[in-house]
Amino acid sequence: MSTLTINLVRLPLLSRFKTSFGTETQRCGLILRLRGDGIAAYSECVASSNPYYSYEDNDTALHIIRDHLGKVARGLPSPGEFLERASTVKGHNMAKAAVEMLLWDFHSKRKMKPLHRMLGESKGHADVGISLGIDRTGLMVKRVGEALKRGYKRIKVKIEKGKEYDIVRAVRASFPEIPLSADANACYSVRDVHLLRRLDRFNLLYLEQPLDHDDLIYHARLRKEISTPICLDESISSVDKALKAFEVGAADVVNIKPGRIGGLTNSLEVIRIVRKNKGHVWIGGMLETGIGRSFNIALASHRLVDYAGDTSPNEKYFERDIVKNPFVMDSGIIRPNTGPGIGSEIDERFLEKMTIRSWAA
Repeated sequence: MSTLTINLVRLPLLSRFKTSFGTETQRCGLILRLRGDGIAAYSECVASSNPYYSYEDNDTALHIIRDHLGKVARGLPSPGEFLERASTVKGHNMAKAAVEMLLWDFHSKRKMKPLHRMLGESKGHADVGISLGIDRTGLMVKRVGEALKRGYKRIKVKIEKGKEYDIVRAVRASFPEIPLSADANACYSVRDVHLLRRLDRFNLLYLEQPLDHDDLIYHARLRKEISTPICLDESISSVDKALKAFEVGAADVVNIKPGRIGGLTNSLEVIRIVRKNKGHVWIGGMLETGIGRSFNIALASHRLVDYAGDTSPNEKYFERDIVKNPFVMDSGIIRPNTGPGIGSEIDERFLEKMTIRSWAA
């Protein structure tokens, strides 16, 4: 017999995080707990309160997990078996990923193996970059300097239409040699080529998701019009979309967020597709707590992941996390937990304190 519970938690962020989507001041998310065979497994749904990054939000994910996916998970299938059975549910990758990763944690703990070893081909560490939200230009430059002093291996700045040139120019003027990228979060159209072409002079590692969230064709056109490499994020929502992106020439780099593409099984397949097509790949994040971050770090430790990702230590976001062993960065790397499964020690009291509401699934 197994039981699945879902907790809606709310944790305040240490500082506001502004993107072209809007500004976030807290993390409201769903934490899943699966108990069975004497094992307690955990995962986190990366959806948030609003459907701005994706059509999914906490309410839709809760509905899909409670009413459709939970009963499949209670049978304790392997992650691959779960995805096959869940294929009758169209879309809702964030909900599926939360359950799929829950099963990765469960089966890794059952086999007494760390998750990064279960995933295979681990290099034993993740190279760490940082993503900085939009702010006043001078403050952003200051924050870049602070991040470099801490050892981050890649700096990414958020941009928005009309401010992109000033932001990137200011950072590049102060730090001419650093690995630097810019993330547009889909706020441009194909008619804005003239704006994006101006960024070519700044020698960016890549320009992330400049055009619409599900576009491939116009990204392929843009890639021919500018010299800055194109990184796709929101557009890569499945293994099939990854294949098509390289078939039409839409990407040089892919940001994989496991929650966006249905979990770790699909993420591993996308990693192989990207590298087979001579692209670069890194692992992103969605302001997760230490639970969700543990899955990202395990995946970012894969030997085929060749770019530093947005996998900052937990202390960047929260004054106190719901795990007792938050990740610590040393010289720009984070090592995955060595305990069984995700290896996170859950602070059950604090989790309960931060829980707004809970449900059985």
